[in-house]
Amino acid sequence: MMRVIVTLLLATAMALPAQAELLIRITEGADNALPVAVVPFGTEGGLQPTENISEIVRDDLAMSGEFAPLETNRMLSLPTSGEDVFYRDWRMLGQKYLLVGNLSPAAGGSKVQARFELFDVNREARILGETATVSADNLRTLGHHISDKVYKAITGNRGVFSTRIAYVTLDMENGKRTYRLNISDVDGKRSRVFLKSKEPILSPDWSPDGKKLAYVSFETGRPAIYVQELASGKRTRIAQFPGLNSAPSWSPDGKSLLMTLSRDGNAEIYRMNVATRQLTRLTNHWAIDTEPSWAPDGDEFVFTSDRSGGPQSYLMDADGGDVQRLTFGSRYNARPRFSPDGEHIFYVHKRENFFHIARLNIETGQETILTRTKLDESPSVAPNGRLLIYATQDGGKSVLAVISADGGSNYVLPSRFGDVREPAWSPFID
Repeated sequence: MMRVIVTLLLATAMALPAQAELLIRITEGADNALPVAVVPFGTEGGLQPTENISEIVRDDLAMSGEFAPLETNRMLSLPTSGEDVFYRDWRMLGQKYLLVGNLSPAAGGSKVQARFELFDVNREARILGETATVSADNLRTLGHHISDKVYKAITGNRGVFSTRIAYVTLDMENGKRTYRLNISDVDGKRSRVFLKSKEPILSPDWSPDGKKLAYVSFETGRPAIYVQELASGKRTRIAQFPGLNSAPSWSPDGKSLLMTLSRDGNAEIYRMNVATRQLTRLTNHWAIDTEPSWAPDGDEFVFTSDRSGGPQSYLMDADGGDVQRLTFGSRYNARPRFSPDGEHIFYVHKRENFFHIARLNIETGQETILTRTKLDESPSVAPNGRLLIYATQDGGKSVLAVISADGGSNYVLPSRFGDVREPAWSPFID
């Protein structure tokens, strides 16, 4: 008897309102976090901002694990410009850096201008001074922009506070399981639903320009790979071959996708030219080959294979040439993902029946277990390589967690509704 599958699907040109905004709970900070004072921004011209800019910056810096922001109620003064700064006060409080700023109306009140300055307290020197203007309803973007500037000025590395994360939520709606593909800020705010379905959604992956997502949807009752433009909502089904269609991964130039297909009888890895849909088979082995991910330079890719008797991570040339086993630390090391500098891979590592996130130095083979929770999966690396997001369990629910790439700090992003899984960190979005 033919099985009738009823699928509710909604892909919109305009994203749906937030239903899965994530909370944030910092569970562990780094021991050597830098003390920084972010003074509440002043306002001029009767401006009444709808967002607390200094609070956004403080939360961003704390979230990175690399900074320990000073509580406002401990500040001895609240300067809003460099002229009002008395360095001795901030040295007494043990602060190394100080951020002050001011907000004022611009362009007839439809925009807001922020002027901000960052000081090295010990050197008594201004190390950053800028102005930025945004629409009055986009102050959260302004806050993340300032956080990125501060992070860059102090660490020398680009901040990721203006990037986004994609993830899948699962909850019950009218008694039926409902999957949603969401995109939010990295702090879980401004979440929007880009796809809603009664059937599973898996493996979102960002295009290198941050304008598209590839993912797997079961909305037709069979797995298929889709590409969706985020600005227009336009979506295209690019792969629905017989059998498996899974694990899409964009190439660094955005012209092709790696994917796992079983169209020829066994799960193998293929490369698809997105423009022509031409397929090139890259693996040819009796074992299951899956979960491919490109190296940053596009010359190689990593993938999971059980060709040695259990799931392990392998490295292969981009044309399907030389293959090299990378992991040996246990019988399960799967879903590898490169660091942006190409020096490490992050993957799911099983030890004593628990699943953790691990890091491997490809050159030396040194393996480091990063997480201490028990059911960790789906690692995705921030574009600056300093943070890692993954799915785990917290209080009986699936949540997202973020950890520094050296394992030194950690916070979780639980959802107000249902379970959260399948995270994917966006590239830098200019």
